[in-house]
Amino acid sequence: MIDTHRLAQKCSMWNIALTADQLDRLDRYAALLIDYNQRVNLTAITDPEGIEDRHFVDSLLLAAQPEVAGRVVDVGSGAGFPGVVAKIYKPALEVTLLEPTGKRLDFLRFACAELGLAGVDFLKERAEEAARKAWRERFDVAVARAVAAMPVLCEYCLPLVRPGGSFIAMKGPDAAAECAAAAAALRALGGGTPALRAFTLPDGSVRRLAVCKKISQTPTQYPRNGGKIAKKPL
Repeated sequence: MIDTHRLAQKCSMWNIALTADQLDRLDRYAALLIDYNQRVNLTAITDPEGIEDRHFVDSLLLAAQPEVAGRVVDVGSGAGFPGVVAKIYKPALEVTLLEPTGKRLDFLRFACAELGLAGVDFLKERAEEAARKAWRERFDVAVARAVAAMPVLCEYCLPLVRPGGSFIAMKGPDAAAECAAAAAALRALGGGTPALRAFTLPDGSVRRLAVCKKISQTPTQYPRNGGKIAKKPL
């Protein structure tokens, strides 16, 4: 499906070393994604090199960050990026794939079973609802890609993270402006000032990781319900 040698070479640019087993699992993951995508809309990126660059390298750059350890929740996991790739790269992670759409969650269950990935939980919830239940401040790390603008995303993710943990948003070239717009939300929710880490994917796409340390507990009035979060971001 994908060119595993080419993928390994690309990852080596960032000192990301993949074993033969990891490359094989990523290859099988790509094949499962393309096949399943014919029945359920999971991704618009279906060419092998596009999957390598826009899904796998992108997710591996996130997974390789030192903060990504322990219990990780992938908010709005979709087709499993970055959560499933992170689990392949760092098998010791305890990954929760949080996805409110049942058909996508069905794919995630199927793919993880086919790939033999143990230690993955599947949660059919919206993030703001999960954070008002047993999953509040339960995770070491919350990650999210292509879910919402930063002020909204903070309220989805930070209530799920324990104090001392991290929230990492996968963003594009406008990340600095998004983080500036989210300054009030970060303060209100217990987050620190984001550190931006810059990358350029092999296809030239600009990526920024906004890494936010959680420095204090989230006040109990947050998160609000989804409608209020979307209509009136903090």
